[in-house]
Amino acid sequence: MAIEIERKFLVKDNSYRQLSFSHSHIQQGYICSERGRTVRIRIRDNQGFVTIKGPSQDGGLSRYEFEQSIPLDDARHLLALCEPGLVDKTRWLVRSGNYVFEIDEFHGDNDGLVMAEVELQSADDEPEMPHFIGREVTGDRRFYNSHLRANPYKNWKSEAPSPIV
Repeated sequence: MAIEIERKFLVKDNSYRQLSFSHSHIQQGYICSERGRTVRIRIRDNQGFVTIKGPSQDGGLSRYEFEQSIPLDDARHLLALCEPGLVDKTRWLVRSGNYVFEIDEFHGDNDGLVMAEVELQSADDEPEMPHFIGREVTGDRRFYNSHLRANPYKNWKSEAPSPIV
C-alpha cells in the first residue's frame, strides 16, 4: 500500500522561483471530494493523471495514495465530469538537502495563496527548511486542494493565518 507522508507550509516570499529547478502548470478537479476520500483528475502540462487518496492519519501527516497516468484526452474528458470548481496552479520544485519542496502558486479563485509541500520517507524525518518556508499548515483542511475547490481562498483569506511563523 502506498502511503503519502507530507508536511505543508505557507510561503513567506517568492525567492523559491530563483531556486527552482523546474515548474509546471496544473489544473485539477475532483470526481469525489468527500471527507476521508478523494478521486482527483489532474492535467500537469501535457500529462493526465487520476489519483485516489484515503483519509488523513497522524493529524494530516499521512494517508493512502494511488496515482496512475492516463491519456491527456481522457483527463480532459474526465475534468468535465468533476464536481464544480477547478484548482489551477503553477508548481515550482526546489531542492533542499535530500528533499524536494513543491511550491504551489494558486490562480483564479485561490489567487494569492502560495503553499509548499515536502514528501517524507517517515513521519520522523526533519528536512532542512528553505528560508522561504513559513507557518506549518499540515492537517489544516482549509489548505487541502479538495477544500480549495469548494471553498476557495478568496472567501476566507482575510481569516487565514499569516505565513510568518
